[in-house]
Amino acid sequence: MTNTRRFFLALALSSAAALPLTMSTVVSANAATADDLNKDAAQSLQSLYKTNPVADQISKKARAVLVFPKIVKAGLIFGGAYGEGVLQEGPKVVNYYNSFSASWGLQAGAQSYGYVVFLMNAKAMDYVEKSNGWEIGVGPTVVIVNEGVAKNLSTSTLKDDAYAFIFDQEGLMAGVSIEGTKISKIKR
Repeated sequence: MTNTRRFFLALALSSAAALPLTMSTVVSANAATADDLNKDAAQSLQSLYKTNPVADQISKKARAVLVFPKIVKAGLIFGGAYGEGVLQEGPKVVNYYNSFSASWGLQAGAQSYGYVVFLMNAKAMDYVEKSNGWEIGVGPTVVIVNEGVAKNLSTSTLKDDAYAFIFDQEGLMAGVSIEGTKISKIKR
């Protein structure tokens, strides 16, 4: 085995060994009470609506809203992201969920962000409520709304099952994707 292969093998093994510690730290750091989650979700929504008028418009047409105020992502070749949030119908919190994703590849660093998914119809709501964990990208159609998409969106053009907004991105990793993220119901 060449020195280069040994190096990459050692790096991969050390990253894999560190991941459970990193993710358990992230999970325990994010575990919040129901009251904490409710307050953080409400503050995140208000902040999003102030900075993004399209999100505010979509919220008025949505049947429900999944709010994940803070997701923490960390990785060194292998990575993961975790956060907890709420499902709201109108102003009322009806359930609690977690958001988890794992990844591998060329990555190093840590970051945090939040995201909101507006569920626009009964199909999307039923899928979230009745599935044993929803993987974004499977099931209801989710449109990730960035600045380019937002310019062409209005309440009269909303035809998809769900619209997602990512906000408050901080940290050293480039870009955020929620595709492949698994959302599962939790007890609070």
